Amino acid sequence: MDPQLIAQASAVAAGTDSGTIVKAASLIGAGIAAVGVFGPGIGIGIAGARALEGMARQPEMANKLLANAIIIAALMEALGLLAFVIAILLYLNGTKV
Repeated sequence: MDPQLIAQASAVAAGTDSGTIVKAASLIGAGIAAVGVFGPGIGIGIAGARALEGMARQPEMANKLLANAIIIAALMEALGLLAFVIAILLYLNGTKV
């Protein structure tokens, strides 16, 4: 047994590289943030279906329902884009380290 080799191995084992941990955490966080893109897509589909259902039931309210549906879809899409941007930033941070 070489005592110098054992000392080097214990030093490497004790001192975890924080850059590797940050990189792994960034990539895991990017994957989790990318899941946030699916929620607004489902929400837009549900909101669109309900708006069309409301337009079919009351055709005289179609213009007002359409305007509200577009505003709601835009707000949901903004949340999806925010999740996407966060995922990209975390991914780039993880690959940079």
